[in-house]
Order: sequence, then C-alpha cells, then structure tokens
Amino acid sequence: MIQLTKKRTVDDINRKIENGDANIYTAEEFKKLIKKDSAPGFDEVDVVTCGTCGVMSGTAAILNFIVAEPGEFIRASEVYMNGVPAYAGPCPNEWLGSVDVILHGTAHSIYDESYGGGFLLKEILEGKSVDVRVESADGKTIENTITKADITRAQIIGARMAFKNYTAFTNPGREPVKSIFSAVPLEGNLRGLTFSGCGDLNPLQNDIPHNVIRQGSRVLLNGAVGYVLGDGTRSSAEKPNLMLSADLCQMDPYYLGGFKTGQGGEVYDTVAVPIPVLNEEIYNNLLITDDEIDLPVADIKGRHLPLDSTDYGRMWTDHDLRPQYDRTKCGTCEKCTVEEICPTNAFSAERLNLAYCFGCGMCANYCRHDAFEMNTGSVDLTINDRNVNVPIICRQSDRLRANKLSMKLKNMIENKVFRL
Repeated sequence: MIQLTKKRTVDDINRKIENGDANIYTAEEFKKLIKKDSAPGFDEVDVVTCGTCGVMSGTAAILNFIVAEPGEFIRASEVYMNGVPAYAGPCPNEWLGSVDVILHGTAHSIYDESYGGGFLLKEILEGKSVDVRVESADGKTIENTITKADITRAQIIGARMAFKNYTAFTNPGREPVKSIFSAVPLEGNLRGLTFSGCGDLNPLQNDIPHNVIRQGSRVLLNGAVGYVLGDGTRSSAEKPNLMLSADLCQMDPYYLGGFKTGQGGEVYDTVAVPIPVLNEEIYNNLLITDDEIDLPVADIKGRHLPLDSTDYGRMWTDHDLRPQYDRTKCGTCEKCTVEEICPTNAFSAERLNLAYCFGCGMCANYCRHDAFEMNTGSVDLTINDRNVNVPIICRQSDRLRANKLSMKLKNMIENKVFRL
C-alpha cells in the first residue's frame, strides 16, 4: 500500500492565490486533461472548482416585503404571489403593513399548476412585477404589486441540494406515468429515459467523503456567495446532499428558475464549490470520470426498484448541451408541441431563448417537424431479459450552467474576491 504523505493547508493555498501563483482548474478543464492522459500532478493543482445544476425540490425562500401602510391590517393569514401560495410567518409583523413569508420552490399557482415557485423566483430576480394578495387575520383582502426593489430581505434555504447520487428512470409499463422526474408523463414500453446529475462535475462526487465540503464552507449558489449549513435532509453516507443558503437578491436569474414536470412546476438551482487540494487523497478523488460513476436505472413507478444500471459517460459523453433550431422547418401546427412542453418556457412564438434553455432535449425528441437538432444519446439496457436501446429524452440537469458557474467561481478566486 502506498502511503499518502504530501499535504498542504488552506492557508498555504490562500497565500499562493494572493501571490498569483495558484493553479486553479474548473472540474470540466481538469476532467478533459484526465481523459487526454495529461492531468497535472498533485503538486500542480491547488483548487478545482466543481459545479452542478438541476431540479432541486428542497428549495425555499424566506422573504420580507411591504404590501400596505402601517395599521391597515393586523397580520397576514394567507399570502399569494402571482397565485403561488407563500406561507405567512414565522414573524406576524403585527400592524406593520409588511409580511414575512416562506415560499416553496415547488409550490404551484392556484391558477396554473405548471407555474410555481421556481418561475416566480426567477421573475423576481429579473425585476418583473409580482401581484400580491394578502388575506388578513381581521378579514381584509389587500392587493398590491411588488418588484425586487420592494423586498427588504430574501434568503434562499436549500434543504437538500447538489445530490451526489441520482437514479435514471424509464417506464416498462404500458400506460404513461406522471412524475416530477420527467417533463411530461413518461410514455410506456421503454420509449424513453430521463435522468439527473452532472456526473464528474458534481462537487460531492469529487469530495468522497466530505473531506473539504463541510458546515461553514463557502460556495456559490445561483451566482451568490453562500454557505454550507450542513448535510441536507435525507442525506446519508451513501447518498449525500447539502443544505445551503445565500442571499436571493444577490443571485443571477440565469442560474435559477422553474422547470415544468408531469406533476407541475419544479425549481432548478446551480451550485459551485471550490475543492482545495490539501492532500493526495483529495487529489485522487478528483481523478474520477463520468464512465466510472454508476447510474442505476429504475422503473419510474417503482422509483427504488433497479431494472439495470448504466454510467454518466453514457449520459454525457459526446452529446450536445444545447439544441440547434431551424426556423424554416417549423410547421404550421395549430398548437406547438414544443412550446407546450418546454420545461423552462424557452420556446415561444417560433423563437428559442437560449438564456432560458436548459438543454433538456425535450424539443428535439418531441418536435413533429424536426425543427430542433440535438444529440442527447441513448443507452443499451437489459430489462426483464430483454435487450433494448432506450433514447435519452429528458435531462433534468444542465452541465452548461454548471460549467459556467464553476468558471465564474474560478475567476472570483483568481481575482481575490472569493477566499477559501
């Protein structure tokens, strides 16, 4: 057995950063070098910035904003923001005209279940107007309109984020199945596979076990500097995730938003975490690549009943991160399928908004006129003694956003505005 002896401290690395001598890579840069058999050695790597982006159902926001003059109502009992219920409290703010609310990223509008907390949070960050209705404890209804400028304080609390382990899903049954793990009801007879996870870019995948990602660690959450509060709910040694927090109003709307699923609106977030390479064990953990990361495939109706397994190399290697749209192929559909099912509302009026696009692949797999070209791949599986090739039809994680936030974090460290 080789004894691991080389070590350095965070202070050592911070000094190198201060002097402009640190070697910093994004996970994407580092993994590309590994795959070319030209990875720098332990002595040549100080920090690797890792990232992940995907649907993260544990997202909630605590907000305070003014809706009326002081004395107009005693306290809020129910609050709706663009029809999305926001739970009043924990502070009653008696007679102050302001409300504290907890908004769930997975809460659905009472008018449209495909619109929910994730879409609402993005619109707040974009500066759009939000209609607020308050039902007060003294029987009054207060209606007002607010923007981000009217919010005095807002904090995101992610109860479980940046999962290390995920499961891919397919449907071996006959009937379509509605699920949060698919953008539309997943068709039967193994017609498609949906999955989550950024594979070898994921922070927790690169830090096994938690050698450096611990309570108090600084991270970027949707572009804002935040902190690890500890392990997330349902976290375990085998399937870890994180509880994170950051200032909502400091976030970039590009990295946060809504994602429509078969069970209504969900929310996606983007997380980037620096991994300081303090010893050879940490360095060796960074050497893992997509093809070495197992991904179980389960029945979407059974959830935890594995049918077969694959790996993240099959999910991401040589596949496109964004579609190519050819407007000339757009047919004269009475109702556009892509506009209806696009999880992030990136396609509307025959225009593709790449700032909203998530790279999920739904457009390429469902457009009736092949106006979208995108290689999302397929995977060979053996299910019930049957060999099948199942197309990957929906990705609920976005490596492009993960890469971009990892690069932003790298630049912040190099420019000495983010200290380890």
